[in-house]
Amino acid sequence: MARRTKEEAAVTREQLLDAAECVFRERGVAGSTLAEVAAAAGVTRGAVYWHFRDKADLYAAMCERATLPLETMVEAAGSAVHADPMAALRELALTALLRLAGDPRSQAVFEVMFHKCERTDELAPVTARKQRERRRCLTHVERVLEQAVRKGQLPRDTDTALATQALHAYIAGIMHEWVLDRAAFDLAGSAPALIDAMLAGLRVAPPRLTPARAVQSREAGRAREESTLDKA
Repeated sequence: MARRTKEEAAVTREQLLDAAECVFRERGVAGSTLAEVAAAAGVTRGAVYWHFRDKADLYAAMCERATLPLETMVEAAGSAVHADPMAALRELALTALLRLAGDPRSQAVFEVMFHKCERTDELAPVTARKQRERRRCLTHVERVLEQAVRKGQLPRDTDTALATQALHAYIAGIMHEWVLDRAAFDLAGSAPALIDAMLAGLRVAPPRLTPARAVQSREAGRAREESTLDKA
């Protein structure tokens, strides 16, 4: 009986997350209520509060369900030693675009995140947490770029921090525009060329370290190494 109850609770939670995707997508996060989500899921409002503290908690869980697989991949890439770092980076970026192109859940959640989520006090804790997660993911991407520099795939004076920001802005921009207008271009078919164009630009003309940025980069690298040793 206890196992069945646990399984039923898990099913209800998934139903609520599915309903949140639909309701938030239709009405926007700020314009939606937990009662509407409960009704869409076919459960009581009390069931919502059994699983989630408030609307912000529900929204965060909805986002996490769609984005966690990619975040896990990014972390794994940043923690691994790559024989071909640029190829690993290409595979990571390509996977991100192809996942969005082929997964309706990712499409729904990214549409909500990009276009149906207003910055409100209610969602401030979620926004802060997502910013921390973003910075953590960028750190892992930068580690792959640093490997590319050490292997001679990128110039020695490449500003890997700025290159990471450029990569993120480029890929996020593609996702943002495609979710806004999916008829504009074939994301799945165009993904390899779009990624190759960005990486080719990095190889030929990456952002370069200024003397001041070179000092900051060395200090940041030492801090990351010390952090890694502390965790080990």
